[in-house]
Amino acid sequence: MPKLVRFGYAFGSIANGIRNHGFNWLLLLFYSQVVGLDARLVGLALTIGLVIDAFTDTGIGYFSDNLRSRWGRRHPLMYLAVLPTGLGFLFIWTPPVGWSQMALFWYLLLVTLLIRFTSSLFEVPNEALAAELTDDYVERSSLISLQRSFAWAVPAITASVTYGLIFPAFVTAAIPDGRFSRDAYAVYGMVGSALIVTAMMIGALSTHSRIKNLKPPPAKRQMTLRRIFSEIFETLNNRAFLALFMVSALGLLATGVSTAMNIYIVSFFWGFSSQQQALISAVVPISAVLAALLAPFASRTIGKRRGAIVIGLLAYLGAPLPMLLRLTGVLPAGSDGFVFWFVLAVQIFDLSLIIAFQILSASMLADLVEPAELKTGRRSEGLFASSSSLLGKLVQGLGISIAALILTFAGIQTGTNPSQVPPDAIWRLGAYYVPTLLTLWMAMLAMLTFYKRDRSDHEAALQALAARQAAADAAS
Repeated sequence: MPKLVRFGYAFGSIANGIRNHGFNWLLLLFYSQVVGLDARLVGLALTIGLVIDAFTDTGIGYFSDNLRSRWGRRHPLMYLAVLPTGLGFLFIWTPPVGWSQMALFWYLLLVTLLIRFTSSLFEVPNEALAAELTDDYVERSSLISLQRSFAWAVPAITASVTYGLIFPAFVTAAIPDGRFSRDAYAVYGMVGSALIVTAMMIGALSTHSRIKNLKPPPAKRQMTLRRIFSEIFETLNNRAFLALFMVSALGLLATGVSTAMNIYIVSFFWGFSSQQQALISAVVPISAVLAALLAPFASRTIGKRRGAIVIGLLAYLGAPLPMLLRLTGVLPAGSDGFVFWFVLAVQIFDLSLIIAFQILSASMLADLVEPAELKTGRRSEGLFASSSSLLGKLVQGLGISIAALILTFAGIQTGTNPSQVPPDAIWRLGAYYVPTLLTLWMAMLAMLTFYKRDRSDHEAALQALAARQAAADAAS
């Protein structure tokens, strides 16, 4: 595969990374602390958006697998998504001023639904392309490694610019912390919107030349609702997929909690400044590069499943370590000197393990396309790419709601500045947060043990498909 295609394909994932960063790390803070919308209403709007998105994703995946056009199965939807996604991202950071609580709730909900639907028109076909561009066991991990590296690194650089330049630029006597300035988020929305449009266009255009080499849609047949649901069930009804389905569900539930809480943990629990947050975001590309090297190495040496379990244990047991040390009094109070650099060092290495785990999980999912084709006679990359996260997106919304409840139980009120929060509320914030995540992460890794496929199974499926195609060619 040409390097320009590989890098262009990976660059397209930046769009989803930008959206996820905004939605998961900033949106709850922006609407609850800056706009003034009740945190429970913010959590409800985001939860509803995720629930609806979970089901529309599966429909988009199935539709994309069966689409017939001169631009193939994937690219028409990818091009269609570009403009509305960019505009939607701009609108969500510039809500109307002076509206009531319910009016703001409906505004947030409707714009959220728009962005999630249109971005899925790009994201689902783009994810499906990974299994089409290569069927090699290790090369898939390498391609997905590059994709995930871009998806983490560029949004992190954007976040670093946001924390280090945009937020400080809006510091005033009335608003001493730019993270609580409404105007700062409008600028962030413009920057993010431009990046999303650019990434989507580069991702679609760079793989356009490969359309002739991609897999064709299944044979034409009479489509009914009964047939559609029957085919979806037939494709997804296998133990390996169900294992990854539960891994995705528990992982996204934990993600819903951790990402919605991230800025609260950084700003309230640790008390890091905007400039310190900028540095934390700036080193994420280091983690992404380490993960891009680690995941293919694990695929080649110990296999994807075993590598994911080992890497996952190291990652998710290590992630809450600094907070546990602070809660137990081992790590001193304060946000300067040793404390910051210790948290930063743990972040670099632990995040690299988390990204590597995600890469291996995505590559394991792509390897289910060939056995499903053997079973059904249909290529279903889009269905796998979308359906694996169906339950996960349903419960990720629950994760955002759990995050809102943690804030409520900790006693952190809407509109509160970090400097105004009492120490006992900060301690409760960490005490509720850490055990919640550890429980979800360990349950996720337990589900992964039910995935039994390895490299020999994948190569056997490829050989069987080649033999079937050879027989079909001979018969014709």
